[in-house]
Amino acid sequence: MDVSAATIVAAAPTTETGLRLMGAGLAAGLGVIGPGVGMGLLFGSAIESIARQPELRGEIRLNMFIGIGIIEALALYALVVALILLFVVK
Repeated sequence: MDVSAATIVAAAPTTETGLRLMGAGLAAGLGVIGPGVGMGLLFGSAIESIARQPELRGEIRLNMFIGIGIIEALALYALVVALILLFVVK
């Protein structure tokens, strides 16, 4: 089987490919740090609030779940940006 030099060069990863992969990794990795910290603060505050006023447990839990949805949306936006960097940007 004869492999030409053009085939080897075309298959070799380029600096552009490496930078695109690095950008996608940074977008996904750094993009979930904020939501992770936010989720920890949210749970900590909710548990503390329930411990102080147990009679408001239902209302606190409802607000906590709404906050979780908003925080998770931020993490999903970071994932979408990473996927765009991987598959759309050339």
